[in-house]
Amino acid sequence: MPHINAPLTPTGRLRMVLRHLHDGIPKAHVAAEFRVSRPTVTTWVARCLESGEAGLVDRSCAPHTSRTCTPAPVVELIESLRRERKWSARRIHRHLLDLGHELHLRTVGRWLARLGISRLRDLTPDGDDLRRPPRRIRAAWPGHMVHLDVKKVGRIPDGGGWRAHGRGSAAGKAAKRGPGAKVGYTYLHSAADGFSRLAYTEALADERATTTIGFFCRARAFFAAHGITRLHRVVTDNSANYKARDFTRCVEALAGRHQRIKPYTPRHNGKVERYNRLLADEVLYVRPYASEQARRDAIGVWVNHFNYHRPHTACGDQPPASRTPARANNVTPSYS
Repeated sequence: MPHINAPLTPTGRLRMVLRHLHDGIPKAHVAAEFRVSRPTVTTWVARCLESGEAGLVDRSCAPHTSRTCTPAPVVELIESLRRERKWSARRIHRHLLDLGHELHLRTVGRWLARLGISRLRDLTPDGDDLRRPPRRIRAAWPGHMVHLDVKKVGRIPDGGGWRAHGRGSAAGKAAKRGPGAKVGYTYLHSAADGFSRLAYTEALADERATTTIGFFCRARAFFAAHGITRLHRVVTDNSANYKARDFTRCVEALAGRHQRIKPYTPRHNGKVERYNRLLADEVLYVRPYASEQARRDAIGVWVNHFNYHRPHTACGDQPPASRTPARANNVTPSYS
């Protein structure tokens, strides 16, 4: 097949050559007839005289030799190191440099892509995972890991906001954030034990360090009332209130170690994050409330229901209070 810029096909080139060789028409006249240049006619006539009709077919533009081409033994070594030892491209590149092969890291990566083994899953067609299995962080006993977090929600004006009256109503406009009336926010501070899933929540006015310290002290007393007297590790995110020195000193004085999770990885604090989602799905947005106090009362009722009645899969479909040292065994698991 001729290349994209070829004015003639091999059959057309043959007719052009025959017009000169058999009919005796000068090359300049043949070039004008076929609307090509005179050197083009000369080239195809010479190729036809040299190789016959086979010479009229397009030749490859690739060079016959390339000084920068990766030797075949090096390519075989790259493939063997990847398949047998599961080495990364960077490690293979370092190994080749130690052996004296002048090769760029990108070249190794391109060869892995050409060979179809650039990803670990490409090495296992049956679907086996070659990576190390993720090590799940599990709490070993009550108080081993206590997770803290703050959820920020908009306050509800007296009489209800837009959820109760609609967005276009006067009450809905009064609840609008922005240049209009500033209703403000409510900060839901929560603490959850990683082993028993026992949770404690308070609706507070802000999330400053002093407020967080007070909440932590009350949460510690709540856990102590359920037999969790020793908090080994307190896990938080990297919010300013948790990064404050006073909060860290309070945790180290009243509990054990303060551990802040890796930035932008909320799954490391997943116990309380999941609890916050349940709080939002089953209390905060399940129905409209007439006032902020009404919603706070509903939160208190739901937290009590969560700890003493709501079944939890991590607790064997039993309430979280059933896994605390001071076991509550006189409750009936129920979602309602």
